[in-house]
Amino acid sequence: MAPTLYDEKLELGDLIEISRGAYHHWAVYVGEGFIVHLATPSEIPGATANSLMSVVADKAVVLKEELWSVVGDSEWKINNALDKEYEPRPAEVIVREACAMVDAVLPYCVFSQNCEHVANELRYGKAESRQVRKAGQAVLLAGAATAMLLGVAYLFSGSKKENKNNQ
Repeated sequence: MAPTLYDEKLELGDLIEISRGAYHHWAVYVGEGFIVHLATPSEIPGATANSLMSVVADKAVVLKEELWSVVGDSEWKINNALDKEYEPRPAEVIVREACAMVDAVLPYCVFSQNCEHVANELRYGKAESRQVRKAGQAVLLAGAATAMLLGVAYLFSGSKKENKNNQ
């Protein structure tokens, strides 16, 4: 069950991570039950969740909305995990800059300019996405594993040919 505002003590400038199944949507808490987030067409109310539209979108809009209207029945949590790596900017600066971005239409790229990049930029001054980094690592690992399997298969196929030639 997803936490409620009574379960979680939200602080100004907290990052909110919302599970959307295959990906996580990110927002910044700006107070009084509101968040600011970069929304692709699939994140705008009424759109279907988990839509492929976020992958192909090239523009997104910064919205200020009630946390619950964005979360819906999805699981969510406060996730300021990068506080261990970076010094968070002052909460009033985060909130002021987040609110100043509302209604801005920004370029969007799932790999380099997504909602997590924007949220981290606001909190830490660093545009970074852990989920993109993890996906990239998974692709690299899968590629390395495939290359190793192909190499092993090649070695075994070569030794069988040698055995046939020696007979």
